[in-house]
Amino acid sequence: MKLQFVHLCPQRMSLYGEYANLVMLQRMAQELGHAVEIVAGEAPDLSKAHLIYMGCGTEQAQKFALEVLRPQVDGLKGALDRGAVVLFTGNAMEVLGQSITDTQGKVWEGLGLTEFTTIETRQRTPHDVIANTPPGYSPVVGFMNKCSLTAGVSTPMFESLEMGFGNDCQRGPEGYLSGNLMATHLTGPVLVKNPALAHEVLRRVLTCAGAEVPQTLPVLPHQQEAYDVTLRELRSKGENAG
Repeated sequence: MKLQFVHLCPQRMSLYGEYANLVMLQRMAQELGHAVEIVAGEAPDLSKAHLIYMGCGTEQAQKFALEVLRPQVDGLKGALDRGAVVLFTGNAMEVLGQSITDTQGKVWEGLGLTEFTTIETRQRTPHDVIANTPPGYSPVVGFMNKCSLTAGVSTPMFESLEMGFGNDCQRGPEGYLSGNLMATHLTGPVLVKNPALAHEVLRRVLTCAGAEVPQTLPVLPHQQEAYDVTLRELRSKGENAG
């Protein structure tokens, strides 16, 4: 089966090499025998996409992406309605909400796909993150470098953080999840760092495409080992800091 991934604004919104998220999902899908087309651009056709992705950028690049995507709102809604996965990471998450207020007090109208609002601050908080997940699921690890507070998230992706700053408070809820609309400030790239999270995204993509979802999904060489080392080191770092 042929899958289509769409990478929005890849030149401006891939600050931490987040194109690797799509490359890794592509390799996993190919291991299952699927062909994968990655379509990249600022205003691509979304009608055949099984996954629509945008990564992190500078605050200036984020505003550019917001204006570029404004005409694409109906396309994004249509994609979600037919079961496509929309995943935004880093400060790309913020454009999905109702508004972004920048440090000059200017209010930028968001895409309105969710109910939350974001206020930029002058304090940047770069730090490592461990996100708590439901029992039986692997914690999610990553990196965050944001200068904003996001309020009004009714359904976060992670209910709390073991380490790090959430949407609007230390160790609080983080990200957003509603159906197949997925967003998190975590970068890293986050799917490369977290095979279990990558599998969850891939399961949703395969379901959208009407493809069989195998019980066991591929793990790329050394990916699980790298995750295990990262989680162990971050927890050790947290214990030493405490």
